[in-house]
Amino acid sequence: MKIIEFENVSKHYGEQPAVCGFSLEIEEGERVVLLGPSGCGKTTVLRLLAGFVSPDTGRIVIAGEPVAAEGRTLKEPEERNLGMVFQDLALWPHLTVKGNLAFGLKAKGVAKQEREERILEMLQLIQMEKSIHAKPAELSGGQQQRVALARALVMHPKILLMDEPLSSLDQELNTRLRKEILRLQEKIGFALLYVTHNREEAFEIGSRIVVMEKGTIVQTGSAEEIRESFSSLHL
Repeated sequence: MKIIEFENVSKHYGEQPAVCGFSLEIEEGERVVLLGPSGCGKTTVLRLLAGFVSPDTGRIVIAGEPVAAEGRTLKEPEERNLGMVFQDLALWPHLTVKGNLAFGLKAKGVAKQEREERILEMLQLIQMEKSIHAKPAELSGGQQQRVALARALVMHPKILLMDEPLSSLDQELNTRLRKEILRLQEKIGFALLYVTHNREEAFEIGSRIVVMEKGTIVQTGSAEEIRESFSSLHL
């Protein structure tokens, strides 16, 4: 079943086009990576899907329901059942790990017992239950990244959006967390839309790669197909 549909979506900021005629379908449980240089429109695609901005033209559909069309927002961000992890992790510094994970659950009115169960389950999944009472400043960069991931996933989203989430980490930690993301995605089964300019990151994480330039899709295919294409062009 299609979980995400972009239908000929365009977005301008002033006279500057950010996304032009963007069409893409993503299936439930699929891992799709948007790959391209800075300024090519990748992040705008995520912002459109999340509901932070509305498309000037075209339509966006999530799980069969239109959420935005022709400049109108039909469903607000909090109604879209999305999880988000961005480069700026935006963890609450004054809250513990548990507090960070509980924040969204409380806002949604999840009962205390269910909150406790979900938080413990998620911290066990990311192997950080011993850090439940730590604050972000007491954690390493990799641990903070895992907490940000857990905070998104504890909401049980059908879709997870990730925007350059590993770009600030060193190579060893970057590689470890790629495997962590794949492990969690396989276990939980959410659809993943992942943005990066890093090819090796894209090839490892994506079951399908969408290459963007200047707001448009220029190529799409499996990781193997895109890798071979880049190799043949000596890129």
